[in-house]
Formats: sequence, structure tokens, C-alpha cells
Amino acid sequence: MPPRPPRPRQPGPKLAHKPLIRDLLAQRRPTFSVEFFPPKTDVDEQRLWRAVRQLEQLKPDFVSVTYGAGGSTRDRTIRVTGQLATETTLVPMGHLTAVNHSRAELRNLIGGYLDVGVRNILAVRGDPPGDPNGPWIPRDDGLTYARELVEMVRSAGDFCVGVAAFPEKHPRSTDVETDTRHFVAKCRAGADFAITNMFFYPEDYLALRDRAPDVPIIPGIMPVTNLRLIDKAIELSGCRIPPDFYDELDRHRDDKEAVREIGVGYAISMCERLLAEGVPGLHFITLNYSRATREIYEALGLGSRSGSTAPITA
Repeated sequence: MPPRPPRPRQPGPKLAHKPLIRDLLAQRRPTFSVEFFPPKTDVDEQRLWRAVRQLEQLKPDFVSVTYGAGGSTRDRTIRVTGQLATETTLVPMGHLTAVNHSRAELRNLIGGYLDVGVRNILAVRGDPPGDPNGPWIPRDDGLTYARELVEMVRSAGDFCVGVAAFPEKHPRSTDVETDTRHFVAKCRAGADFAITNMFFYPEDYLALRDRAPDVPIIPGIMPVTNLRLIDKAIELSGCRIPPDFYDELDRHRDDKEAVREIGVGYAISMCERLLAEGVPGLHFITLNYSRATREIYEALGLGSRSGSTAPITA
């Protein structure tokens, strides 16, 4: 006889008030959210919480904390996400990847999120440890596809589940049609929404939205403030960047302020175009700094939304 599935766990009454992202999206107004990554050192921890407190003043609809490649930051991710749930006014979304985890470990992690009141989860398969572009080798006792992880999370309790989307197709997909089929499959497995990886051509996002209208797709925005980091991100994700934009950044490579100003300006213009096209929200990849995101908020006229008058500082 197969083992009885675990009884769904429910959050404690004190932590159950945090809203679900699907309910925020149902209000039919653009959501605004930010993404952090877990700290590796004490200095990183201080920088993270400085950015959290500064961005908290803007009252984002939700925030997320990423997983490191190969699940390398699992414990820190869950700790920080739990702290955001219990020690701030923010609505946290936990990241969860299937890579390097058994089914039992994943069920335990899902329960751990629920225990600290986190009911919004971004379910992604994840990249292989060591070489993110290396071959995917599933564990015998693990999961192979993101849609399986979506199904597991949805079966574990009252969760809102997001998935990843790739405007230019996933780096491992052979073509756009195949990538779209995989994306639609994980949406139909129970995803409530999707968030894209970084991109620089609004047309690529709009084409994805037209191909896969099953769920709201929130564009992920990464303002370029450091050319070295963006070079690395492009290498890993394979995303395209407009040649004129990159050339302008490259001409000012040794001038940090100029690079940041150019990158933020491009992000502002892209956000304006996306909002005009009716996107369900904007998700800012902060790299644990607040200044660029706060400048974009101000340029888009969102200050009245949060009532924030805090000065923009580095």
C-alpha cells in the first residue's frame, strides 16, 4: 500500500494575514515588487537589510528572495524570507528550486515556508550546481520538471505559486515553440502567475505574452548599474541587449556614475513602454541595493502611491 500523503499544513493565525499575490493581481492594477538575494557575509547582511528598510518605505506589493545556483543558498534564503515575513511589513515570496533536492526535502522546505507564514512561492527547476550551463542530471528521488514542483506546492496547502518565464526562451530550449509548450504546461499545472528573467527588448516580453496568455506574466527589470555584473548575467542567461545601449555603457565603463545613470534611464523608458502596454506589474531585480529602484519609482510617478518622501541615497 502506498504511503498516505502528508496532511496539508496551515499557517499559524498570527501569520496568516499576508496577502496572496494572485489576489493582488486580481485587483487589475500594476503591482510593483522587488527581488533580493541572500547574503553570504556579515557585510552583505548589512547591505541587504539597509536595502530592505529603504525599499520598505515604497510599500512594494511583494518582495522575493532568490535561491543560489544549485540550491547553494537554501538555508539563508529561507531564513531571510522568514525574517521578512515576521519582522517587516513586507509580503515575501520564497523561491524554491528542485535541483539537488529529494522529494522529501522539498516537502519539508514547503512546510518550513508555511510555518513562517510564507504562502507565496516561486517554483523553478533551477540550474545544475557548479556549472549553471552544464547538463541537467535529475536525482532518482527528486523532480525533473518545474511543473512537478508546481503540483507539489499546490498539493501542500493554500499556496500561491509563481513560475519563471523567458521572453527570449529558456537557454536550454531548442526553439521558441518548444519553450512555449513547456511554459504553458507548468502554468496549467497550477501556477497563478509568472515572473520573467531580465530582458532589454520590450518586444520580446510582449511576444511571450501573446504566445502564452494563460497567467499574468510580470516582467523582471534589472537596471544596469554595473557593467561587469551585467556582462556576467548576459553570459548566464543568454539575453540580448541592444547594441547601441551596450556601446553607450561600454564607452563609460570606467565611470560608475555615468553607467548607473545610463542604465537607470534605459530601465525607466522600458518600464514606461511596458506600463503603457498594460503589464500586470513590474518586478525589480535590486542586487540588494535600493537607489536605482527608488529612482525608477520616482521617475514613474509612484511616490504618491506609497506616500514616501524619504530621500534617495546610495
